[in-house]
Amino acid sequence: MVEQTNERPVFPFTSIVGQEEMKLALILNVIDPKIGGVMIMGDRGTGKSTTVRALVDLLPQIEVATNDQFNSDPYDTELMSDAIRNMVRENKEIPVSKIKIPMVDLPLGATEDRVCGTIDIEKALTEGVKAFEPGLLAKANRGILYVDEVNLLDDHLVDVLLDSAASGWNTVEREGISICHPARFILVGSGNPEEGELRPQLLDRFGMHAQIGTVKEPDLRVKIVEQRALFDQNPHEFRAEYKNEQEALMSQIVEARERLIRVKIDYDLRLKISEICSELNVDGLRGDMVTNRAAKALVAFEGRDEVTPRDIYTIITLCLRHRLRKDPLESIDSGSKVQDVFNKAFGFDEE
Repeated sequence: MVEQTNERPVFPFTSIVGQEEMKLALILNVIDPKIGGVMIMGDRGTGKSTTVRALVDLLPQIEVATNDQFNSDPYDTELMSDAIRNMVRENKEIPVSKIKIPMVDLPLGATEDRVCGTIDIEKALTEGVKAFEPGLLAKANRGILYVDEVNLLDDHLVDVLLDSAASGWNTVEREGISICHPARFILVGSGNPEEGELRPQLLDRFGMHAQIGTVKEPDLRVKIVEQRALFDQNPHEFRAEYKNEQEALMSQIVEARERLIRVKIDYDLRLKISEICSELNVDGLRGDMVTNRAAKALVAFEGRDEVTPRDIYTIITLCLRHRLRKDPLESIDSGSKVQDVFNKAFGFDEE
């Protein structure tokens, strides 16, 4: 039976041809949101936005406090709004409902008030209550915030997003009134390098960096064009064809999220990761932490419990390529440089 829904049909994730690096980075972040998000850079028309928006179908359900504007976790006080936390203190029963992990699009022209939320000063002064109108960060709590063309976004707004993504909290202050609410989300940005790069200190705040190019093989290009034509012709029928694959991948992600806590990574492998980061002159320790997390998420996704050097090889370029210092005189690609140093540290070549 073909699905019928009032929502705008989304291109199925499992039907997307190629772009494996981008798809893997997105899946690993859904499995372990603490990886810190993904920055996707690539040519025009390579399916960046399509792939990110296709992810919405694969997102598992989460439990939230019913009718709460912040998608509060009914069991974790760190992820609760003030109203829900007060209910816990007063031993009141919290009504619980299930929703899909939210995915919020951030428009390029968004203002700081639209992103962070606003405080009604007049109501606060006349009635003495904190009247807060939540913004996009509140909507994205415990979900995904997607910024298309992030390299064209105002630097100040990017700072706000990255600070919230890193701390898990959003603070709004106006005229001496302060409101704080949880804002723990996966930040996904995409952009075209021809339109400008992000500042290195902002780029470093993204956990992973996927670089994608235009598919060169003629047969693959034909397949992509045909699939898009079929989807545009009858989206519901096209989605129905991929329903089983979509459900299988969603189950794999749900199982991986549960398995993640059991995955182990040997001390020797952690030491090698830090050696590679040190050899590449990576500033700070984010590179070490993200590489460890991503390797464990990959192992969980593949249904195993032990990280191997091959797992690290698969994800280390995604985790480190954007953290290398740019040398205008160097001709080697940053991704190739990471792989070369990896091979030297582990003493083996790519199969």
